[in-house]
Amino acid sequence: MSLKTIVKISNVTNLSDARYCAGMGVDMLGFSMDADSPEYVEPTKFGDIRGWVAGVQIVGETTATDPEVIEQLLDTYQPDVLQIDEAALLPYLATFSRPDAELQLILRVDIEQLTLDQLESLFQTGITGADYVLLESQSPLHLEEELKATLQRLSARHPVLLGTGISVANVHTLLADLPVRGIALSGGHEEQPGNKEFGELMDILEAIEVE
Repeated sequence: MSLKTIVKISNVTNLSDARYCAGMGVDMLGFSMDADSPEYVEPTKFGDIRGWVAGVQIVGETTATDPEVIEQLLDTYQPDVLQIDEAALLPYLATFSRPDAELQLILRVDIEQLTLDQLESLFQTGITGADYVLLESQSPLHLEEELKATLQRLSARHPVLLGTGISVANVHTLLADLPVRGIALSGGHEEQPGNKEFGELMDILEAIEVE
């Protein structure tokens, strides 16, 4: 099974999502390592889920800004990829490596919080060391023409994962219009263990499936 672009699933909280997404051929599964997050996955559960999936990169997601806290999380979770929200941490974290491979880094950027000029400035000076820049927004975002033009410029030069404004109706158009490296979708909570309504996540993955 393969998909027509790189796909990261953020905020995975359960085995159902993880196994389904891995089976569909997604590239990265993200788990929140922050104990105060609603999507927090504690280390034992994380280890159990990780043991059931193969062929995907495991992303440890954190909003922490204290390097010592992040070091502890890395030691506990041992992810393949670390996702952070603070660009200033990139030079420090770029020196980290795991025993078997170099730690990859994703910088998550909330584009609602930045003007287009600030976004361009960040890409020019603040993303050195990031393997990917994940662009998200807290609320649904309409990609109007000015923003789309900015994203076209930035994603032509940098490894962007688009994590907002994606629907079944527009995913093919977005991938045709924007030279992004991939997209990011969010997992969710099970109503009860083993019973999950995937909804739009499933529809989008099926839409970009390569026969």
